[in-house]
Amino acid sequence: MDIIQSFTLGNQLLVVLGAFIIGLAKGGLKGIELLNVTIMALVFGGKLSTGIILPMLCIGDLLAVIYYQRNVKWPLFWKLIIWMALGIIIGVYIGQGMAEIMFKKLLSFIIIVIVIMMIWVETRKNDFLPKSSFFSPIIGLIAGITTMIGNLAGPFSNLFFMAQKVSKNDFIGTAAWVFLAINIFKLPFQIIYWDNINVNTLSLNVLLLPALIAGFYTGTFLVKKIKDESYRKVIIGLTLVGALVIFLK
Repeated sequence: MDIIQSFTLGNQLLVVLGAFIIGLAKGGLKGIELLNVTIMALVFGGKLSTGIILPMLCIGDLLAVIYYQRNVKWPLFWKLIIWMALGIIIGVYIGQGMAEIMFKKLLSFIIIVIVIMMIWVETRKNDFLPKSSFFSPIIGLIAGITTMIGNLAGPFSNLFFMAQKVSKNDFIGTAAWVFLAINIFKLPFQIIYWDNINVNTLSLNVLLLPALIAGFYTGTFLVKKIKDESYRKVIIGLTLVGALVIFLK
């Protein structure tokens, strides 16, 4: 419990908000998770925050898999998962000595470019990107590296699923399975190599569970209210806001 006892009231509220946002994202409001990354990094620092966030991501993914269990496109799952796993292994080694501030600034710029690509995918009628042989490997590798270093794979996986033109629920359900597998795969690296997960961080995760669960069910409620054609625009908007917040932080 020591990890939270020394917090100011402001930091405590920020951490609870971060857990709630994780729930919102796992409930289906894709793109909003970038705000959580920024909030947790402000309180804990970039690298330590990845270990604090990861167990909560796993719980959120499990809730999403159970809730959206009928909505999964397994061919898309396998297209992405192998390359993401390889990207995580690369991220373990390059992330140890990387300057966090420069990395986040560079990545936020890349995410803004990704948003522009999302808009391009949304307005184009052809299927050039999803049928390209390079698309899945490149997106998967970048998503794997960025999820290991900063839990920032969301925009890249969002671009992948948007390019596939899948329905709202298939998007959320397939992404849930991808991230459940990937986040479980990341756990040993965070525990053994980076020493970012311990009794104190897990105690904090337990305290934040109610906020996470509340966020999840709020997210599922809001997603039901959003039409399929509007959902993709919501993802683009939330991703852009999150990227700008990271860049300006």
